[in-house]
Amino acid sequence: MYEVRFHGRGGQGAVMAAQALAEAAVIEDKYAIAFPFFGAERRGAPVLAFTRIHDQKIYSRTQVYTPDCVVVLDDTLLDTVDITHGIKENGIAVINSTKKPEEIELGRKIRTAAVEATSIALELLKAPITNTAILGAFSRATGIVGIDSVEKAIMSRFGEKLGEVAGRKNAGAARMAYDRTETGMSSGGKEHAIRKQWLPEYRELPVGGVLGARTTDAGLIGPGSFIENKTGEWATFRPVRDRNRCTMCLACWFDCPEGCIIRIDNGKDLRTDYGYCKGCGICANECPVDAITMMRL
Repeated sequence: MYEVRFHGRGGQGAVMAAQALAEAAVIEDKYAIAFPFFGAERRGAPVLAFTRIHDQKIYSRTQVYTPDCVVVLDDTLLDTVDITHGIKENGIAVINSTKKPEEIELGRKIRTAAVEATSIALELLKAPITNTAILGAFSRATGIVGIDSVEKAIMSRFGEKLGEVAGRKNAGAARMAYDRTETGMSSGGKEHAIRKQWLPEYRELPVGGVLGARTTDAGLIGPGSFIENKTGEWATFRPVRDRNRCTMCLACWFDCPEGCIIRIDNGKDLRTDYGYCKGCGICANECPVDAITMMRL
């Protein structure tokens, strides 16, 4: 049995990728199952999805703990998640990255395939949704399913949901990624530091479920704990303001959903906190004088 674990962020389509991969396997007369695992259900938060492929019926429904392949839709996760955890000795990592395989630090040397899936998605889909492109890279790197089957599965699943034109564009993203994927060995790099988690006993939980702010071994919990989650690392684009064009109308400050735009110098100027800016582009869209440009990171 071949087991795949997908690492992505909410909104990037990791679940759809796992499902499309399973469908591609079925097209080739194999058995396959796919299912997700959600933590905090919000856009940008880390999510997991899993696919199992076998030539016999599959009865296991647990998470994939010892994958043959890990697929990473966003390489910013490499700094926060140990994506190689449990991977088999002869396993492979398929990563959306601008780096070459040998430049990617995974804590140890493992077989790695890399492709600029974000650039492909922006070119063909006009959005940084990398799930279909990464499937093309998976096909090229592993050979577990053929690229023709991947394209058919994408056309079926995405075409049914988004329409034939969108299905063809997504299938094209997979084919382009298939052609551009490079394989090699990752860099050993620094060891990955496992982030501590707060796993309370029932005695630590307040009556009624209202959690107060306090510091634990895993960091701050309760109200205000969001300050430790640098959501800016989720961004694909960054807003850059032209001070010469800006009229200080404050439309961007008012409309920013994350409160990342801060008034400084007694309200005479603005500053964007890139530590939390997710690059949604609302500020640029709402600026009446086009003083804000979204720049690719």
